[in-house]
Amino acid sequence: MRTLLASAGLALLLALATEPSVSAQEAPEYLKQTLPEQVLKPHWDEQLAVMNPKGALDAKTKQLIALGVAAQIPCVYCVYGHTKLAKAAGATDAQIKEAIATAALVRFNSTMLQGAGYDLQKLQQEVDRLTASK
Repeated sequence: MRTLLASAGLALLLALATEPSVSAQEAPEYLKQTLPEQVLKPHWDEQLAVMNPKGALDAKTKQLIALGVAAQIPCVYCVYGHTKLAKAAGATDAQIKEAIATAALVRFNSTMLQGAGYDLQKLQQEVDRLTASK
């Protein structure tokens, strides 16, 4: 039953994300129950604006980015939600795996660079050289 309710809530969230102006009262219950009253409307408005599928990135790409981040935080709530939303937006299992693997690779490399204290200017020069011909 909980999974069914969560799925229905996520479907509602995806549907509402296509509407340009929705009241905070139409926000999902999980936001109403977890956010302070004064934060609900601005947060919901921002969520709708950022996740709007008519933006520069399509809905599937946004959900794959969100899933990659969620997997690295890690947040089981977010992983569940963004996996469902990514699939609803057309993501395949292979795309989901690749998004998570990409996020994991970035986190690993970041950990190694930060931990080793690698020189930022040296890294910037290397990246500039690698991307110069592209």
